[in-house]
Amino acid sequence: MKKIEAVIKPFKLDDVKEALQEIGVQGLTVLEAKGFGRQRGHTELYRGAEYVVDFLPKIKVEVVVNDDLLDQAVEAIVKAAKTGKIGDGKIFVTPVEQVIRIRTGEDGPDAV
Repeated sequence: MKKIEAVIKPFKLDDVKEALQEIGVQGLTVLEAKGFGRQRGHTELYRGAEYVVDFLPKIKVEVVVNDDLLDQAVEAIVKAAKTGKIGDGKIFVTPVEQVIRIRTGEDGPDAV
């Protein structure tokens, strides 16, 4: 099993959720986040004063999938989240050693 963590633009959340549901992903976790990458934020003008916005609003989507669904899930996220502009986000994939469903005690792929 693998854990996919995708940091995306907030307005792309519905597109990513729908794309993952279409390929059979049953559950996901969504977190509000702030951060910056290479763009290092940006400057804005407010009432004539310029100020720097260091941390941009982002959404972090976490999904655990079986290995056979990994490539499809990553591809679905990329297609749904891509705008072609700076700040589209990042995807991180890490191995998951164990999953346990608290309610039933199921573990492994059955718990996902």
